[in-house]
Amino acid sequence: MYVLFSEESNYPERTQHLGEIHFGRVQQVIITAIRATYITLGLRWIPAGFHAVVKTDGAEYQTSNKSVHVDQAIVEWHERILLPGEPSSKIRVSIFASFELGPMLCHGELLRTFEISVGELLDRSESSHPIIFQPKQEEVVSACDSLSMIVERQLSDQTDAAVLCPLTTLTSRNMDVLALRTDAGHRLLARYHRTQNSRDLNQSIKHFERALNLCPMDHPCHPAALFILATTKFISCQANGTYVDLDVLIPLFQEALDLRPMGHPDQPITQLHFAISLLSRFAKRGFQTDADMAEELLCEILDVCHADSHIYRAALIAIETFALHSAGSIVVNDLEQERPATSMLLLAPDQLADRAKRCMQRDVEPHELDEVISSHYNAVGYYNTGHACRWQLLCNLAAMLHARFKRRGGDKDLDQAIALYKEVLAMCPVGHTDRTVPLNNLANGLSTRFEHRGNDKDLDQAITLHREALALHPVGHPYRFASLNNLANRLSIRFEHRGNVEDLDKAIALHKEALALCAGVFTDRSMSLNNLANKLSTRFEHQGNAEDLDQAIALHRESLALRPVGHTDRSISLNNLAKQLFIRFEHRGNDEDVDQAIALCREALALCPVGHTYRFMSLNTLATQLSTRFKHQGNDEDLDQAIAINREALALCPVAHTGRSLSLNNLATVLSIRFKRRGSGEDLDQAITLHRESLALRPVGHIDRSMSLNNLANQLSTRFEQQGNDEDLDQAITLHSEALALRPVGHADRSMPLNDLANQLSTRFERRGNEEDLDQAIALHREALALRPVGHTDRSKSLNNLASGLVTRFAHKRNREDLDESREHLCCALTLLTQHDPLQLLVHQSLAAVHLSFLQSGLDGTGVGEDMNNLNAAMYHFKAAANVVSGGLLHRLQASLSWARYADNYSHDTRLEAYATSMQLLDAHTSVTASVSSRRDAIKGSPCTVIGVLAASCALHSGDVHRAVEFLEQGRTVIWTQMIRLRTPLDRLQTCDDHAATLMKRFRDLSSILDKPPANHSKETSRADVEAEEIRYRCLVGDWNGTVEEIRKIDGFSHFLLPPMFSDLQDAAHDGPIIMLIAGAPSCNAIIIPHKQPPINIQLHTDLSKLTKLVFAFQNAVEKEAGPKGSQTALIKALRELWADVVPEYGGVRRVFFNFMPLHAAGEYRADGKSLSQQYISLYTPSLTALINARRSHDRPPSAPFVAIGQNRPAGALFTLDAVEPELELVRRLLPPPPTVSFSKLTSVDATKSRALCALQDNTWLHFACHGKQNHEPFESAFLMRDQPLSLLDITQMDLSQHQFAFLSACETAVGSQSTPDEVIHLAAGLQFAGVRSVIGTLWKVNDSTVQRLVEAFYQNFCGDGKMNPKRAAWALHQAVHSLACDKEIPLDQRIVFMHIGICAYF
Repeated sequence: MYVLFSEESNYPERTQHLGEIHFGRVQQVIITAIRATYITLGLRWIPAGFHAVVKTDGAEYQTSNKSVHVDQAIVEWHERILLPGEPSSKIRVSIFASFELGPMLCHGELLRTFEISVGELLDRSESSHPIIFQPKQEEVVSACDSLSMIVERQLSDQTDAAVLCPLTTLTSRNMDVLALRTDAGHRLLARYHRTQNSRDLNQSIKHFERALNLCPMDHPCHPAALFILATTKFISCQANGTYVDLDVLIPLFQEALDLRPMGHPDQPITQLHFAISLLSRFAKRGFQTDADMAEELLCEILDVCHADSHIYRAALIAIETFALHSAGSIVVNDLEQERPATSMLLLAPDQLADRAKRCMQRDVEPHELDEVISSHYNAVGYYNTGHACRWQLLCNLAAMLHARFKRRGGDKDLDQAIALYKEVLAMCPVGHTDRTVPLNNLANGLSTRFEHRGNDKDLDQAITLHREALALHPVGHPYRFASLNNLANRLSIRFEHRGNVEDLDKAIALHKEALALCAGVFTDRSMSLNNLANKLSTRFEHQGNAEDLDQAIALHRESLALRPVGHTDRSISLNNLAKQLFIRFEHRGNDEDVDQAIALCREALALCPVGHTYRFMSLNTLATQLSTRFKHQGNDEDLDQAIAINREALALCPVAHTGRSLSLNNLATVLSIRFKRRGSGEDLDQAITLHRESLALRPVGHIDRSMSLNNLANQLSTRFEQQGNDEDLDQAITLHSEALALRPVGHADRSMPLNDLANQLSTRFERRGNEEDLDQAIALHREALALRPVGHTDRSKSLNNLASGLVTRFAHKRNREDLDESREHLCCALTLLTQHDPLQLLVHQSLAAVHLSFLQSGLDGTGVGEDMNNLNAAMYHFKAAANVVSGGLLHRLQASLSWARYADNYSHDTRLEAYATSMQLLDAHTSVTASVSSRRDAIKGSPCTVIGVLAASCALHSGDVHRAVEFLEQGRTVIWTQMIRLRTPLDRLQTCDDHAATLMKRFRDLSSILDKPPANHSKETSRADVEAEEIRYRCLVGDWNGTVEEIRKIDGFSHFLLPPMFSDLQDAAHDGPIIMLIAGAPSCNAIIIPHKQPPINIQLHTDLSKLTKLVFAFQNAVEKEAGPKGSQTALIKALRELWADVVPEYGGVRRVFFNFMPLHAAGEYRADGKSLSQQYISLYTPSLTALINARRSHDRPPSAPFVAIGQNRPAGALFTLDAVEPELELVRRLLPPPPTVSFSKLTSVDATKSRALCALQDNTWLHFACHGKQNHEPFESAFLMRDQPLSLLDITQMDLSQHQFAFLSACETAVGSQSTPDEVIHLAAGLQFAGVRSVIGTLWKVNDSTVQRLVEAFYQNFCGDGKMNPKRAAWALHQAVHSLACDKEIPLDQRIVFMHIGICAYF
């Protein structure tokens, strides 16, 4: 908003304290002017006037109603409006268009509105910029695109002009209803104009009819109500084609006009609409009286209205259109919406010339251009061959057809324009004084057609015509400058399409001559500077002469200086200079060039708002430079911005647009970059699709075909690396070979296809082992490197690629020279890279690989694997790669995993540091995606799935048991930690200072936003919208991380949200020791964690291979031997093996941490044999942190709210679970009566997902009896409800921190996921992570008879004494299982299926 302060010398300084103002002199704030721009833009009707309304503190002020002329861009109201002095007071400013100037029925159509505080209004005094409004929904343009206000402050005792009084409050109820009805009708009518929804139009008519009923004949607003209703009904007639209704609305117009006699301010607009309705009825029925009366009304309007008024213009158009209809030239269906033609009463040639000039000088409305073209067609028909003015008419008509083609793209217009240009040229034979005009015009028309259809004959003919025109403008001729530029531009275009250097050199020579004609102050100098600079830049791109580039930049700088702020062509100069600075950056690598280029591009884009001719060019330029800076500096914001901008640019290029292939290519390129950065397969597939479309638009002979071939080939190669399809690789090599052939020796861009083809040949060698491929790849890399001398921005990339090829060849041929050369090239590449260049990561990784090759080969005189210098160097470079911040989290994570793997293999001193770095980067990498499924996808199928186990095993082998526990805890809770830390309490921060309180609020606010589930986008959601949401999320994560770092600076919070230390985790053993089992390589271990003593590491009598077989043995035994009659020998064998190899006697251990196996059931299974269940109460926990959190005491209500949720027939089920209802009734009967327990039940049709969620939230004791389903996507595992599943993801979104207990009587509620074996993700674990202290779940499917018996036995032990204690659940389950052990009717798999997660105590 633009706020001006009229600072007068006699009021206090702005910095004066209020206490210094004398009593009785109060500061006041007064609006002295409101200014709106382009207030009629986009309106679908002719308003009578416009007014502003200001509302503040219960008062409403309305300015005068002002009419607007056709070319009037700004409307100002100068009424003085007194505002409240309190800075926090809010004011609302609204701009309305009204149907009447006289007594106003209501406000009218709301155009714009905004709210601002008085304080904000004053604070913006130094901003000096208006509020800019974007088009409304479903509109390209909307009325009133900006608003500004002039405000002054003064003391209350100063004499001042009168201020505007607030509107008198309406006292009549009918008046209130009348205003409400009319305003509602206007809102609906405005929405109809935007959306064309007929329901809105019909509803608006009903509101206006009710408004008319509230206005009797003697009511002052009766004429306005008549007029508004009639106008809206006429719009309905036009929309629906129901012209019978004209008989109803015409009398309304007649009555309104009778009540608005001569001199009434609203008589002309009433006459206009009345006349148009009469003409519409005449067009349909032919009543001559209608036509006569309409003509009389329209002529009266022309007599009384100003020629520049909207009403006058509309009346003139109506007369001309009516005249054509009378002559049979057109059929009038809609006189307001018809593109009016001229009348048979022809305008004079000079009048036609003036109207044509206006059309060409400004961007007129489409119908206005159509009208002028129609007028010229009629005039050309009237002024036949030989008439003196025909030449000018043909010129103007051709120029306007040419202009209409450029705006709308109709081929007929362009062909007709060229035909007319040719006719004009024929009228000016050789020797004619005006021959140069049609020569240039025809040449321009042919050039346009060439640009759209690509016919070389058009371009050659255009150049011939321009040569002739130049010959007619010898040295000294005033038009020689223009002819020089025209010919130079056409030659330049031909060079771009055919590559003839002579054309380019000639164009540069012509531009230099043109520039010489602009010495000193000359209006065309900036254009000439720009043209010459562009051609020099083109020659640089093809011939590589650095002087051409530097001269081009200097010329562009001079051109920009001649186009200061406010110049119409400033955006062009900004873009051009930015482009050349960017090219120089690409060749010399100076960061200042690219930063300055981007700043210039942003300024240029700001000067090209939506709808601007050059917006597409500005978008493309800025996006290209942002993506390039990303490649060199690695800032993710640059990449995300580049993608968003490229999507907008592509949206401006529909099929057949000349810039579409470029835009497709640009978007595909940045998507492929993001794929490499973040690994989304969707980005890669979309990039390939876009590149294919771009290549199809660049057929053989197209100047950019080579680039498209290269780009498509690169992405196919990338997909091959991901999916291994040989067809992709072979096609990539074929495309690269074709691209290289199009860039022969001497071509400025030959190095790129050389490099790309070499990379693909190397890949094929690794796939198929053909040494010719590898040798050819190295030769191509050498040639590419030679074309990238010192100073070239891609030299370091070429050095790295050649080095990689040499390392690969060394691995196959063992030639030390290859390895030495590779190390030399990589060291050189590293010295060429700037501090923030992401390529550093790749070079460090390559150097690490080289040093490992020396180490493994023993070439440096030591034994294989004994060269500590090379080992240390390799680890140094892996570590350096992992710490290249600009390299991106994914690539850094991959580098750190390599570091950890090799450091562990060689027992290097940095191995624990490498694992710690990997886990830290894994956490950061997974945190930037919004959905838990995407976080899980980032982990599964990679070393990340077992990173915790690997790290812990490494720590154990290093003798650091404390660190092993920490690694296990961190690695097994990656996904859960992402979710839980957003709900971290910060009560201790409240006792700190104000800064801490501010940080606490910011942390809570950001955590609350990030904790919300991501939006479920429909298939119709645009990719741009999805990406915008992803970018927003990444920014929020960045802000959240920054806030966490600030909190860590506060005393006592240095470890805030960092992975827990062993001293913290040991508290989990408060009620008894913990056993953590590690299935690692080369050994499997158990760590016993007592509460106060040091942890104990015990190596188990098994290994990873045996454990894997044992897991499958359990699964097969349970699936194949299920049933009451089965002997279940396989299951017994597996449990015996588990007892012998995994569960030795540890003494006093009551907790076990492991996945997939029923450790609680391990035993000898023979007469008088031992078993774990005889000695210990076993329970599980998904993590030590979860157990610690579950143990925290909570205030429990005197009555335990207990809900039993059962569903016997979920959605899609083919049968009913008959045991559900009896089980719930059994639970109710076994629970203590009120007031100890407040029992409720949710079952059958009531047990829907939404009601189950509500019950879950309202009750802290839970019992589920239903179908359970473990999904391959574990967060989609669910309890099946009546309508839809209640998923694990739904549960994790809840805060269950006050919940005590849950019994999950459903199948597979405690089954982990094979894709993330080291992290427990199932329903039971999810409930505990969400806050439930004690949970009972199932390891596999359960049968009804087992459940009934176990539930009864469990609750008898759990609460048989009338008390409810969640710590008792593990003991109660233990006792229940033992009580069923002698029942031979219950198979073994069903006796051991239940397990407990959470807290426990002795009983």
